[in-house]
Amino acid sequence: MPEAVPNEATEKEIHNLNVALEDNRLSVVERMINAMPAAEIALFLESLPADKRTKVWDLVGSEHCGEILVHLHDEVRSSLIAKMENQELVSATSNLELDDLADIILDLPKEVTDELLLSMDKNNRELLRRVLSYPENSAGGLMNPDVITIRPDVTIDVVLRYIRMRGKLPKPLGDLFAVGRNGHYRGRLDVNDLLLKDPKTKVADILDLKSPAIQAKTPASEVAQDFEHHDWISAPVVDESNTLIGRITVDDIVDVIREESEHSVMRMAGLDGEDDMFAPVLISSKRRAIWLGINLLTALVAAYAIGFFTVALEQIVALAILMPVVASMGGIAGSQTLTLMIRGMATGQVGLGNAKHLLYREFSISIFNSFIWALVLAGITFLWFKEWNIGLVIAMALTINLIAGAIAGVLVPLILRRLSIDPAIAGGVVLTTVTDIVGYVSFLGLASVYLIN
Repeated sequence: MPEAVPNEATEKEIHNLNVALEDNRLSVVERMINAMPAAEIALFLESLPADKRTKVWDLVGSEHCGEILVHLHDEVRSSLIAKMENQELVSATSNLELDDLADIILDLPKEVTDELLLSMDKNNRELLRRVLSYPENSAGGLMNPDVITIRPDVTIDVVLRYIRMRGKLPKPLGDLFAVGRNGHYRGRLDVNDLLLKDPKTKVADILDLKSPAIQAKTPASEVAQDFEHHDWISAPVVDESNTLIGRITVDDIVDVIREESEHSVMRMAGLDGEDDMFAPVLISSKRRAIWLGINLLTALVAAYAIGFFTVALEQIVALAILMPVVASMGGIAGSQTLTLMIRGMATGQVGLGNAKHLLYREFSISIFNSFIWALVLAGITFLWFKEWNIGLVIAMALTINLIAGAIAGVLVPLILRRLSIDPAIAGGVVLTTVTDIVGYVSFLGLASVYLIN
């Protein structure tokens, strides 16, 4: 699903729109809104509370509604669709590109879907059915089935005449793809060659046969990596029998990258990137309550571990003051490693094959950092409390927890992925539990051994 990313100019426009909306200058809002690209209108709508959103939506020209719906997050889109009449929805979505229509058709009322399908010719209905048969976050779900195919046994002149006869070209055009008589993918034709080579040249003589096609079931994240590695503008999509069924263009990949980036940030907070920022308080509270509850349980586990050292805490007040420092430093060190791991796993750079090397690397980094910061913290502790033995204990505990944080930062995401749990969602909670418990237990345990009589 395409998403809007604000820049400075967009933010200024949104600010001006908000000012006009606050002043109830609806004619100004209407004029400004309908002069903006659909993606920016979608961004503005998502920045508004529900009541203002409805007011602005009523000002949007009917010719823009369909494309705006495509750019909206799922929850916001559903709320606006619920306010529209069936005929409005049919009018708004009937002229969408097939791949855009596939993104939202399942959110439309059944009556609207049925009318849209009846209005299509048999070929377009089949193309839409093909896209919908694949998962949304796969190459098949991303592809546009409207693709220009050519035969390898014809000349460039024939191809050019065919394109002129066709009249309308899919946007963006990208490369052309050659297929055999049975529809099997043969290779791609660079548009530069189409325009610059001798018109009498056969397509087969200038086809790129090395550039691979993308299997329809390939995950969207892998498709994005392929585009990055090959510098593609467009790519063919094939099914299991190597039959060409569509194409993916770079604008689709930009949307994938944006969506993956946003979802990664949101998942690390236990949230869903498709949620409405201005959803009702009770609904949002319910969603967040789950992870707050999980975090509470892990905090209680850490508190239970501290309970074993009440004698030490009662005798030496400095321990209670310094205790959070050890846990916090371990948590930060572990989070740095965890973030690198999650990013590496998302880009395909991290797996079981190089896990041992990564573990050794992060362990070495933690040893180096613990040596530096243990000395610093021990010195600060001595100057603060005038007790060298307390400084020694906290230095040892800090070393233990920094090492534990680094090891957990590597192992936790690998284990969670093996258990089919998203590391971006659960990794932070698990890591915090590990570093809190190790930090508290190591510090208070060492204090009980070396400081308590």
